[in-house]
Amino acid sequence: MPKSQPAEPVEPAAQDDTALILAARRNPEAFAALYDRYVPSVYRYLYGRVGSAQEAEELTAQTFLAAIESLPRYDHRGYFSAWLFSIARRKAADFFRAREPLRLEEAGDFASEADLPGEVARDEQIRKLARLIRSLEDSERELIHLHFTAGLTFAEMASVLGKKEDAVKKSMYRLLERLHGRME
Repeated sequence: MPKSQPAEPVEPAAQDDTALILAARRNPEAFAALYDRYVPSVYRYLYGRVGSAQEAEELTAQTFLAAIESLPRYDHRGYFSAWLFSIARRKAADFFRAREPLRLEEAGDFASEADLPGEVARDEQIRKLARLIRSLEDSERELIHLHFTAGLTFAEMASVLGKKEDAVKKSMYRLLERLHGRME
């Protein structure tokens, strides 16, 4: 009798998403549950990309409108979150294509100076990290945004970026190691 291979673990969110997607396909009002689950992370991701609350709100709305319109064609074989963040990435790219390029000084920080703690040494570290992040290539900043701002797992990031999970992990760890070295 041949040995059976263990089933791949399915994350609880992925199981819940499947039920929510089926419900939303039957009744568009049920999409609200998916919206409630993902709107905070989509907004944080877009805010981190564009640096403006108003623009992030508009892009978040556009993302969810595109998602609900495309839901009948969505083929749920992976992570719903990856599909949703792929839409958000395209909306952010459209936003930047439609605008004149920002100068580096105008780009939003991960933390504005008004939000920084009062501790002087910590303030300088945060400003230095923000400068280092702004100096990264777009693809490297995208890794930072997807993982730390949007809170995606490596598997979800891989799906969004169209890469293998191991490649995304390796890129992220190398990037973090490089940032850590520059911080010292």
